[in-house]
Amino acid sequence: MRSIMIVAATAAALALAACSQKTEEAAEATGDNAAATASSAAGDAAANTAASTDATTDAAAGAANATGEAAADTGAAADAAVTTPAEKH
Repeated sequence: MRSIMIVAATAAALALAACSQKTEEAAEATGDNAAATASSAAGDAAANTAASTDATTDAAAGAANATGEAAADTGAAADAAVTTPAEKH
């Protein structure tokens, strides 16, 4: 009876050890997947930030060009408004 208990306890310990190894491997795989996901998200965020910066720079350049053109048009209109009738001929 005693030897049956020792054999059962040993079998239970081995089963627990095997289960623990599988659990450890699964936890390691989960950690690796989480690290890969975080790395990918960081890369995506960096790419999105760069694209956003480029778009903002392009928009600012476009606004500056439009402002410069509007100022030139306003200056030409002002010049035309102050031209005397004698200067028109």
